[in-house]
Amino acid sequence: MHPADLARYLGAYAQRVMTPRGTAAVTGLELMTALRPPTRAEKDPATGEFKRALNDDALTEVHDVVECEVPDEHPVFMGKFARHYLRTPAEMLMEEPYDWCRPLTDEECAHRYLGAIDINMSFAAAANGLTLGLNGPTHLTGGPRFDPALPGSWLVDLSHVDLARVDTGGRTVDADRLPNPFTPTGERPTGPAWYATPTVAYARELGFDVAPVEAYVRTRTGRYLDGWYKRLRDAYVATMADLGVTTSLSGQQFLDAMARSRQADATMALLAGAIKATAKGGIGKLRQRNRGQVPYYEPWPALARETWRPDIRAAVLANQRVGIHRKLMKTAAAAGLYPVAIGTDAIVYPSPGPSPLDVLPHTPEGKPVPGTFRLGISPGMVKHQGSRTVLWAEE
Repeated sequence: MHPADLARYLGAYAQRVMTPRGTAAVTGLELMTALRPPTRAEKDPATGEFKRALNDDALTEVHDVVECEVPDEHPVFMGKFARHYLRTPAEMLMEEPYDWCRPLTDEECAHRYLGAIDINMSFAAAANGLTLGLNGPTHLTGGPRFDPALPGSWLVDLSHVDLARVDTGGRTVDADRLPNPFTPTGERPTGPAWYATPTVAYARELGFDVAPVEAYVRTRTGRYLDGWYKRLRDAYVATMADLGVTTSLSGQQFLDAMARSRQADATMALLAGAIKATAKGGIGKLRQRNRGQVPYYEPWPALARETWRPDIRAAVLANQRVGIHRKLMKTAAAAGLYPVAIGTDAIVYPSPGPSPLDVLPHTPEGKPVPGTFRLGISPGMVKHQGSRTVLWAEE
């Protein structure tokens, strides 16, 4: 980059997000700590001197880990499994984004296009308003009653949840053309498995009973990532406004502005990408793995951080996945529209035309059907990722 462009890029990032601390992922994690510091200065009324005090709404210490929540190379598994043993869903919390696809039906093959829509900053949006655990785990046994207010991990059998039986306002939904909400692969679970609180809460939201076998929950809770989300949201929205894409645009105006933004300002376009990487990478750092840093099964530096919290990452990813499924269900019920593939936060639909406007459902007044995907630049709304012909997809 030209020195002037580099200075503008780094200056805008420092002003809108924070001073870079290394990679975007590291900066995303540091932003969490900067907004919710673990300690504060507190004046001792007896001596008049300031002393170190802990903040109730922050991550303040390293807690004991829960085996189902940590990756395979964690020292807690030393000598417990064979080197290449693969833990089952009943042994490991597998809350990950969707990676799912299915064959097209004959009716879908009659469409000319497949269109992909992409959710803006989906992980940051999933973190907004999410109640997270701030203290160490409490182990519940003996078939505990599920409490959606308690963040944590629950061992529960959700294989009985049948999407075809879900009440969608009188409209029948073809469950075979939707991914299952409880696994990243979209396949129906086959027995008890560990799930984060948002996943189990969604099963109950769909109208099904849940009966946990055991759980690890956190009793001190808070919306730890709300400020983090708002900071990154404001940075992203301001940067996209510099590229000519504002929150007031909708429909074709928004699509046209997004197309122009690719050539509007290379430096600001790079900044938008850095902000998105900061959000996504920051969530990933909550469960940073041992990537050859130290010998296998030995502690690695990330484990000494208060912010090494795989349970928080799992809760965000679970909320992101069930949030997508909730909109898939409403879209299917409103317009009989079903996805054919999902990759993390991109959803692919059959479409008669190359534009998202050709497929996303709208009311007679031209507004998006409530609860479905909505075009726009704010986090949680969607943009056009691209379109391909059905022939290309089949090949």
